[in-house]
Amino acid sequence: MTIEVRGLSKSFDGFQALKGVSFRVAPGERRAIIGPNGAGKTTLFNLIGGQMQPTSGRLLINGTDVTGEPPHRMWQRGLARTFQRNQLFLGLSVRDNVELAVLRAQNLSHRLFSGIDRFPQVGEEIARGLARVNLLDRQAALVHDLAYGEQRQLELALALVGRPSILLLDEPTAGMSPAETQSMIAMLVALPREITVLIVEHDMDVVFALAERVTVLHLGEVLAEGEPKQIQQDPKVIGVYFGQYAGAAA
Repeated sequence: MTIEVRGLSKSFDGFQALKGVSFRVAPGERRAIIGPNGAGKTTLFNLIGGQMQPTSGRLLINGTDVTGEPPHRMWQRGLARTFQRNQLFLGLSVRDNVELAVLRAQNLSHRLFSGIDRFPQVGEEIARGLARVNLLDRQAALVHDLAYGEQRQLELALALVGRPSILLLDEPTAGMSPAETQSMIAMLVALPREITVLIVEHDMDVVFALAERVTVLHLGEVLAEGEPKQIQQDPKVIGVYFGQYAGAAA
C-alpha cells in the first residue's frame, strides 16, 4: 500500500512538534524515519497510526484520505504497529498473547471461551506467527519470564498475525543486545514484500541494513530524504547528528 503524508502538522499548547511534514512511501517499500531526540518521529507515527489527530495536513492510504481515523479503523485498513514500550499481557503465556491477537484478527473475539479446537485455523495461525519470530518452542512460557529481546519478537508476532499491509515499527531493537538486534534484523529482512514497512530507529546499523529510503526529521521538519548512502553523506544530516547544524531545512 502507498502512504502519502501531506503537510502534516501537530501542535501541543502552542509548541509545534511537526511542521508541514510531507513524503510518499511506495508499496512494499522499507522506509526509515530518523532524527535526533525531539525531532518529531513518535508524533509522526502517532498521527499515521491514529493515536493522535493532526492540527493540519492530510494522510492518504492508497489514495484514500484517512486523516484522523482512530487506531481501530487504521487496523481495519491493514495498518499494524509496534510501540517503544511493549503492549503485552505479561502474566499470560506467549501462546495466549498470540491467540488473543489471532482471535481479534479473525473476528472471533466473541468466541474467546469456546475453545480454539473448534477453529483449527486459529491454531494454525498461532503456530505460524510464533514460527516467524522463532518463539514456537517458547509458547508455554509466561511473557514476564521472557528475555527482553524475546518480548520484542513476540510484539512483532502480534502485529503480523493480523496480516497487515502496512507495518509501523517504533524502535524495534531499542535495548537489545547485539545478538538480539541481529536476530530482529533477520526477521524484518524476511518480511514479505506485500507489507510496506516504516521504521523509527536510533541504531543506524539497523537503519542502513533495512531501509531503501530514509527520511530525516529535525525540529519537526523534513531535513533530508534519499537513499541510505545519500543520507550518510549529506552534510546537513551529519551536522545534526554531531551538533553542528542549528537550523532546520524544509
